[in-house]
Amino acid sequence: MELSLALVVILVSGILCQWLAWRLKIPAIVLLATAGLILGPISGWVKPAVDFGPSLNAVIQLFVAVILFEGGLNLQLHELREAGRVVRRLTSVGVVVAWVLGSVAAHFVGGLGWPVALLLGAILVVTGPTVIMPLLKHANLNRRTASYLKWEGIINDPLGVMLAVIVYQYFLYSGEATGLGHALYTLAEAIVIAVLVGGGGGYLLGFAFRRSWVPEYLKAPMIIAVALGVYALSHLVLHESGLLAVTVMGVVMGNMGLRSIEEMRRFKEYITIILVSFLFVILTASLEPRVLTEINWQLIAMLLAFLFVVRPLTVWISTARINMPWQERLLVGWIAPRGVVAAASAGAFAPAMIEAGYEGAELLVPAVFLVIFATVILHGFSLGPLASRLRLRAEGSGRVLIVGASPWSVELAKVLKELKVDVMLADTDWARLRPARQQGVPTWYGEILSERAEEALELDGVKVMLAATGNVAYNSMVCNHFASEIGRNRVYQLTDSENSEENERRRVSHVRRGVSVFSRKVTFGTLWNNLIRDWRFQKTRVTEEYSGDDIIMQLPDDAIMVAVVDKEGRLNWVAKENPSLKVGDTLLSFVPPAQS
Repeated sequence: MELSLALVVILVSGILCQWLAWRLKIPAIVLLATAGLILGPISGWVKPAVDFGPSLNAVIQLFVAVILFEGGLNLQLHELREAGRVVRRLTSVGVVVAWVLGSVAAHFVGGLGWPVALLLGAILVVTGPTVIMPLLKHANLNRRTASYLKWEGIINDPLGVMLAVIVYQYFLYSGEATGLGHALYTLAEAIVIAVLVGGGGGYLLGFAFRRSWVPEYLKAPMIIAVALGVYALSHLVLHESGLLAVTVMGVVMGNMGLRSIEEMRRFKEYITIILVSFLFVILTASLEPRVLTEINWQLIAMLLAFLFVVRPLTVWISTARINMPWQERLLVGWIAPRGVVAAASAGAFAPAMIEAGYEGAELLVPAVFLVIFATVILHGFSLGPLASRLRLRAEGSGRVLIVGASPWSVELAKVLKELKVDVMLADTDWARLRPARQQGVPTWYGEILSERAEEALELDGVKVMLAATGNVAYNSMVCNHFASEIGRNRVYQLTDSENSEENERRRVSHVRRGVSVFSRKVTFGTLWNNLIRDWRFQKTRVTEEYSGDDIIMQLPDDAIMVAVVDKEGRLNWVAKENPSLKVGDTLLSFVPPAQS
């Protein structure tokens, strides 16, 4: 296949898999791996080694560097206040324990020679953000448990690669007498280089952004260029230290409080989705059919040992004598999917080990891909149900957030709570929240756009939001802030004018607003005035005998349809004149006193 056509096929297939995963609510990595197998070993349509030539490994390394930088950019130091000791153990003691136990399992269970077993154990230390991050998006874990997996995956990825490189160099280039000291020196050197080059590069670029030395339109391209430059420079100074350097650079920049950081994170997230899709398809498509036939019962037994012995023991040993609930230990001890970095490392190291004649080297690639496929499928489909069973999902998963505690929105929140909707009211004024607290409605006190709000566990599960303050511009700002997290079609705000023609040029542009809410245009002032005039909320349930059309027809002409709540307590704000109603739904309306 021509290179241009191969690129198009791989990219289109990857993005299509991402979309299908979103629609079907299944882990995207499962579909990406399947697409790669279909395009490569099964059909033979795409042959990356032939189509891309010797430059394939270099492209993969650069893509992985960008992905790790994006992962570091999302690591927030405030999360360490909740997950710090566990994360430190998992990324220090955990790396060593996982390597030792994994190597023992690969040798005694998998039947691999010690050199290959030690290399395989090092490669499988990594869990990887390319797999962990998509899984966490689907699972809705609480922030603390999610932080364990996220930090471990992003930090252990470059550490695992460095460990694999050290083992690889030890057996190929070093004598056994001097190899251990050389290996330890190399690891220390890599950490120093990563801190100096990666941390220094990230700080200097952040400093340039603060001083406005880079225009806004160049910040996102500049950050990618500098990240790749840091990777290349570190790689030149010390082979394979580049991945650790870009991770450090991402962590530094992500915690500098830069004003443009959210826009940069979104841009990097879009790029990362494309790169992950491309990489996973191309790596699985690179598998030769003969590789799949080399999987034997010993490798399957080794896989079971990794799943049910190595990983659980690693977590339990690493977190010993730490105040960590058994539910979190159980979940973290099960979830350890491997991804792109493990696959790329195996593909890079296996040929030289085979050429050097090490026993079992030809099984290195089949073993790694067996673990990748098994963990992606098993952990991908089990994370959500296991988190629910262990009660480790985010509190308020599916929560409705109402911003602005006016008397009208307090009354609305109280009625929603009666309908079993998981609702929370937020405001900057403690006194305005008092009536809601007295009614037992969950509240959040503070500026919803502040850093403290980003750190608040109570806001993790928000899925639908209504900005209902009297300030139209502020409502729009809040909607734009939450749109990137929960989706633009799930952020709503009160209309700013009941007359669509009035002051059209002075209104906030529709592209910068949330979705206008309710069945007819009504402003904040009108809602409050109607409440004073004894308008009340009316709840009407749809039954077989009393259809949705019957309910709507019997509402007074000036009534306002507010929301539809299904029997599970899920809410949809009404944003059109005739909402879709089915049996079991409850229509919430705001009606004049005669109809209450």
